Amino acid sequence: MELSCCPHTVLTHMASTILVVEDEPAIAELVAVNLSFAGHKVLRAADSIQADTLIRAELPDLILLDWMLPGMSGVNYAKKLRTDERTRDVPIIMLTARSQEGDKVEGLESGADDYMTKPFSPRELIARIKAVMRRRAPQLTDDTVEIAGLKLDPQTHRVSGGGQALELGPTEFRLLHFFMTHPERVHSRSQLLDHVWGDHVFVEERTVDVHIRRLRQALTPTGHDRHVETVRGSGYRFTALPTESNS
Repeated sequence: MELSCCPHTVLTHMASTILVVEDEPAIAELVAVNLSFAGHKVLRAADSIQADTLIRAELPDLILLDWMLPGMSGVNYAKKLRTDERTRDVPIIMLTARSQEGDKVEGLESGADDYMTKPFSPRELIARIKAVMRRRAPQLTDDTVEIAGLKLDPQTHRVSGGGQALELGPTEFRLLHFFMTHPERVHSRSQLLDHVWGDHVFVEERTVDVHIRRLRQALTPTGHDRHVETVRGSGYRFTALPTESNS
């Protein structure tokens, strides 16, 4: 493996929970160390059974999955994850020593979002993770988002409307970041709880309504509260073209 425990591999981005499913302890350790240096929370499993146990407790933001695992292979486990409603949208990067084109095709067809051939450098691993996150979970990246004059910067944790600074609490910030990276889509309260609070955190759905109210209050000074719409019977939506009423 070309991995090294070097802090110079750190690339700044928002912390994510990453599950490393790898049965070779030395490789698992080196991957975990480099991911930790990059600011991620790392969960480790040596096979699909351990991985299932960890996933039941906390849904990871991304899974690094070795192809050759004891018991169920990584390819078959990826297929299993994709058929489960809870894990079907979790990004998967397959790690393997297999480098033939047919192997790569099989890995991607099993449901993996990307495929890395060993050995690989920590810098490439972090870059691939960021690229997959940008495609599959943009709310977990550090990219600045701007819609209808409302600008959110995850790195500095600042929000402004038309150049005017707005003050948001941490939960409202995460809620707005999720909305702005998934505009025009309707999200139910339970979906917002899963994506913003985490599916391992148990809070009541009406908690979402409280934070929506706080978010709207925070956006009121610049008129951007109108962009957070209530979709009756369904949930909430962030839109670039608000209607007259959002209540």
